[in-house]
Amino acid sequence: MANIKSAKKRILVTATKTARNKSIKSAVKTSIKKVEAAVDAKNKEEAKAALTNAISTISKAAKKGVYHKNNAARKVSRLTKLVNEIA
Repeated sequence: MANIKSAKKRILVTATKTARNKSIKSAVKTSIKKVEAAVDAKNKEEAKAALTNAISTISKAAKKGVYHKNNAARKVSRLTKLVNEIA
């Protein structure tokens, strides 16, 4: 355990930020799974609705610095491609 006051504070701040990032990443993964589930069920309307929600969630995560902007763009692109391939 740290002895210096600033080091103790850094430990607390890091724990807070880690919990926030974990929560945001979890939300992104959940929204991606909802899109993939709708695509697997071949339900285009539900997939489009889930895609809109997923894009919003991913964009917010990128804006907050949880994901790099290119990583977020890649995730959005792959999901969009999946939805567009539904017959």
